[in-house]
Amino acid sequence: MTTLVMCAAQYCSVAGDLNVNIDRHFQIMRRAVEHGVQFLLFPELSLTGYEPSLARALAQAPDAECLQPLRELAAQSGMTTVVGLPLRQPGSETILVGALVMAADGSQSVYTKQHLHPGEEAVFSGGEGGAPVNIGAERVALSVCADFTHASHARAAARGGASVYASSVLISEEGYARDAEVLQGYAVEHSMGVLMANHGGPSGGWACAGRSAFWSPGGERVVSATGTGDCLVIARRHQGIWQGELVEWPTMF
Repeated sequence: MTTLVMCAAQYCSVAGDLNVNIDRHFQIMRRAVEHGVQFLLFPELSLTGYEPSLARALAQAPDAECLQPLRELAAQSGMTTVVGLPLRQPGSETILVGALVMAADGSQSVYTKQHLHPGEEAVFSGGEGGAPVNIGAERVALSVCADFTHASHARAAARGGASVYASSVLISEEGYARDAEVLQGYAVEHSMGVLMANHGGPSGGWACAGRSAFWSPGGERVVSATGTGDCLVIARRHQGIWQGELVEWPTMF
């Protein structure tokens, strides 16, 4: 079994400041490269913060020029990276909760959140999901927050051959225990790894729980952030054995 290095980038977004968040994503990506990460997952709407009232003004097309430094770093480093932002498709005023996949081979694809939380429909429209991401011989199925609360979503990922279910989320302190149990349950039920990247600080009025994590197939929690703040939550599989590493640093915002 080949070596696989997955990472959740727990991140404290700067509300509404796309340029600052792009720069900080770039720095975090460089840290992840230093640790040999092959797949890096940021939280839901990481590039803007979870700020529905600002989403229409901040929405970008998938090919936005401002994101080019991130695309180039992903390709140059060979590290597939998934970032979150409000997306506007060309020729449409519809705003989607997007996860932009910047692949190690220089290609790009989009996953759009299929299931909305109550109230999100005032700003966002439901998306169409997206294709699994290939990391070597592995298939990684994506989800964004409310998607994972629908058991049919994870079931479809498993039936499609996914070996890892990767979820970009905003989970509050109040909801963390329940949501973590659901995600761990998918690792048990479907025998697939589950990677969860949560916000590391307040966003959109929510007190986010942090505690991003990875559960191995079968449900063992391999690694988890200890709380809030910026950090890398890294899970490595070598010769079939999963091990975790937590890389923390002071949060500037």
